[in-house]
Amino acid sequence: MDSKKVQGSSKFATKWGFILACVGSAVGMANVWGFPYRMGKYGGGAFLVAYLIFIAIFGYVGLAAEYAIGRRAKTGTVGAYEYAWTSGGKEGIGKIVGWLPLAGSMCIAIGYAVIISYVLKGWTQSITGSLMTVDTNTWFDSFSLSEFSVIPYHLIIVVGTLATLLLGAESIEKTNKVMMPLFFILFVILAIRVAFLPGAVEGYKFMFTPRWEALMDPSTWVWAMGQAFFSLSVTGSGMIVYGAYLSDEEDIVDGAKWTAIFDVIAALTAALVMIPACFAYGFDVGAGPGLLFVTLPHILQKMPFGRLFAIILFTAVVFAGVSSLQNMFEVVGESLMYKFPRLKRVPMLVILAVICFGIGVFMEPIYKWGPWMDLVSIYIIPIGATLGAISWFWIMKKEDLMDEINKGAKIKHGDTWYNIGRFLYVPFAAILCIYALVFKVSF
Repeated sequence: MDSKKVQGSSKFATKWGFILACVGSAVGMANVWGFPYRMGKYGGGAFLVAYLIFIAIFGYVGLAAEYAIGRRAKTGTVGAYEYAWTSGGKEGIGKIVGWLPLAGSMCIAIGYAVIISYVLKGWTQSITGSLMTVDTNTWFDSFSLSEFSVIPYHLIIVVGTLATLLLGAESIEKTNKVMMPLFFILFVILAIRVAFLPGAVEGYKFMFTPRWEALMDPSTWVWAMGQAFFSLSVTGSGMIVYGAYLSDEEDIVDGAKWTAIFDVIAALTAALVMIPACFAYGFDVGAGPGLLFVTLPHILQKMPFGRLFAIILFTAVVFAGVSSLQNMFEVVGESLMYKFPRLKRVPMLVILAVICFGIGVFMEPIYKWGPWMDLVSIYIIPIGATLGAISWFWIMKKEDLMDEINKGAKIKHGDTWYNIGRFLYVPFAAILCIYALVFKVSF
């Protein structure tokens, strides 16, 4: 196995470079539109309380475990599953199970690139100013319901994102050191502007006042659990490869803690833009993905200097989307190079471009994109995430996992950490998987 480790990539040079790359992976559409509308739909402050509880659990054990198995195996998804199952005495099975979560990363990347293409179109029309004059009720439909409607934007997103992976961990780290700080700065600017809107204070009350009846509603907890699980990217695939690029001197649990903290900040900052703005202008805070492509453009048209703030918004969302897409591509690319050692990085990136754009271009209409993403998010991703959780805490030898968790750790972790993973994290992953499969729910 040693000859195949960490194919064609470097290591992260700094702890904060690693954390920012992981934050970039976690911060994406799940934060920018998923968190605000789910918070709006499932109880506001009550949803926030449940979400923070699950973030704490999943970040502490689930995210840390994915970093640890990547660093332990010194490779990404496919090799990590091989290592974990071999550690548990089941080598043959390990060579098979890793391909499902890997397929989930590729499939989600194909669909994700389409949505970021929509965002890039919004950014372009913000720059030209045409977004300020469109009918927002029909603007999104004008391109999302048409065949081959965003091809130039789509190609730019796919090729541009893959170009940032040319140097592996080095270029991922460098680009996220730019994109992630800018993402937070731009959203803070938007949040400050929204704070001055008449009626915004009602949005803050909704966000930060738990309604106890909502806390008694099981759906609040299930959706908060799903939001926490997938916004942290603990899907049994994505974060493993970044762990493989992590130095042995770094504290894994501490890195997971900071990733979770910044992920929460990103989600809350996005909500501080969208929810008070909806209250200020009388829009439905639980309007779903339409918040980004219908509601917010309409609000921006009404705002003084709305064009400027539209540019800021769509720039920040493009950064969030590209940083997440980087991770999805790197996961797949690293595993391909692991399984096929003669495959070099540039040919691998070309292959990913052909697959992602070649399939994705036929999914540019939202009515084709939706079923594809449902297939991925209802079936492949939840099953893959559950496979990962089981692999780390029930299959892999405990001593191997704990040795890696404690390597470089300032505070040593023992049975408490491991049992939280085994008896809380794994059951929660299984519950989400069963819920998704039974009720055909996309988290």
